[in-house]
Amino acid sequence: MLTAARKCRLALALNQAQKLPLFSSAASADASQQPSPPRAGPPPIQVSLTESAGRGVFATRRIGAGELIHTAKPFITHPSSSALDRVCYLCLRKMAIRANSAAGGSFCSEACTLQARAFYEIDRKANWEEFDEYCRINGLKYPYLAKRLACMVIAGVTSADSLNILQPENLSTNMISEMGKECSLLRNAFMSTDVKHEHLAFLNDEWYINVLARIRINAFRIELACGSYEDFLASAAASVEAGAAVGNAVYILPSFYNHDCDPNTHIVWVDNSDAKLKALRDIDQGEELRICYIDASMDHEARQRLLLGGFGFQCQCPRCLSRD
Repeated sequence: MLTAARKCRLALALNQAQKLPLFSSAASADASQQPSPPRAGPPPIQVSLTESAGRGVFATRRIGAGELIHTAKPFITHPSSSALDRVCYLCLRKMAIRANSAAGGSFCSEACTLQARAFYEIDRKANWEEFDEYCRINGLKYPYLAKRLACMVIAGVTSADSLNILQPENLSTNMISEMGKECSLLRNAFMSTDVKHEHLAFLNDEWYINVLARIRINAFRIELACGSYEDFLASAAASVEAGAAVGNAVYILPSFYNHDCDPNTHIVWVDNSDAKLKALRDIDQGEELRICYIDASMDHEARQRLLLGGFGFQCQCPRCLSRD
C-alpha cells in the first residue's frame, strides 16, 4: 500500500505530467498516413495511481484491438555509437547517405536542424574524446543521454530537474562510485569551452547520479520497425529488422506505462524516435494499459531475472504467477 507521503508525491507528479505536451493523439498524425478517419480529441487515456505500482496509464473509454492510442515525442534522444553516421542526430531517422561521424552528427531535415540548434552548438564546442573513449571501453550507453540533457540545460532548453518527474532506480554503492567518474569526464568536456562556469553549476555528482538513476530504468532502446505506417496499423506487432537499434530515448508519458508479460498495449517506432502505442486487444474503459519491458517470448525464469536485474522488481503479473 502507498503511504500518505508517497501518495502526495505521486499526486504532485501527476499534476506536473498533465502540463507536459509530450504526447499527441492519433488525430494529430499526418492525414496522408491515416488509412481510416482518426478519432477526434485527446488520447483516450489518463495517468492515475495504481494500488501497488505507483503511477499507471488507464483507458478513459473502450479501446478497440489494433487502435492507435497515441504517439509520443521523446524528451531526450541520442544515437548509439554504431549508428552515429547513419541516423539523424535528433530524431534517429535513418539517413539516405552516411554522414561523417567525426563531424559530430548530422540531421535529416531542416526541422531537426532548427530544433536541435541550441543544444547542438553546445555539443559541438565540447571535447568528447575522453568521454567517448570511456563509454566505449566500458560499454556504456546511458551517459550519452545525460550528455544530451546537460547540453540542453546549458543551452536553456530545459531545466536541470526536468527528469525528476520520473521514477528513479535504487542504485548500488558500486554504481554510484562509477557514476562519479562519468560525471567528472562529462564536466571536463565542457571546461575547455567558452561556457561560463555558472552555467555548469548544476553539473555535479548529485545531479548526474539523480539523472542516471532515472534514465537507467526509463530509457527505451529504439528499434525501427520494418515496413510502412500502414503495416504498423494492420499488424499485431510490427516486425523489427536485425540490428535495427539506432539509439536510446527517454519519454515522459510512455514511462508511466507499467509492465506486464502479457501486455495489452504495444510500443513501436516506425521511421524515427516518435513512439506509437497501439492496442493489442480490446481494452475496457478503466482498464490499465500495460506494455512489456522485455522480450515476452522468454521463459518465466529468464523474464524474472531480467526484470529484477534491469528494472528492480519481481513481476507478479498473471502470466508470471502461473509460471508460464
